[in-house]
Amino acid sequence: MTAPRAGFGYDIHRLAAGRRLVLGGVAIEHPAGLVGHSDGDVLLHAVADAVLGAAGLGDLGSHFPSDDPRYAGADSLDLLRWVGSKVREAGYAVASLDATVVAEAPRLAARTGAMRAHIADALGVGPESVSVKAKTNDGVGAIGAAEAIAAFAVAVATK
Repeated sequence: MTAPRAGFGYDIHRLAAGRRLVLGGVAIEHPAGLVGHSDGDVLLHAVADAVLGAAGLGDLGSHFPSDDPRYAGADSLDLLRWVGSKVREAGYAVASLDATVVAEAPRLAARTGAMRAHIADALGVGPESVSVKAKTNDGVGAIGAAEAIAAFAVAVATK
């Protein structure tokens, strides 16, 4: 048996008026959304990077380049489903995933259960294998000024 492998993911995007806000695959009513080539879902992007890293399969940008028009406006849940499929094809299973989204607004704690369910479903694992937490930046920096949202994720995969 090979040792478990860990992967780390991080993403941050600016907020802009008139954009739809999607985090963890959950559409959230908010006056601003995340700027990105796809739907800008920083949580799913960080999760995808962590899972790809744990399986030694690169990062999200190497599979879905931001300058490729095919992925303009892409649904990040679809991208994460693809990542889950590729990880399984490589012979890995996601054993656990821990993710944190950092946003001053909107408040997200009540939505983390739905985010967790979407992530687990996209990766083909049980919800007990996924943890999603929400934090604020206590008014510090661009995130604290509600100008951006970031996310961090750590994944463990087994062969």
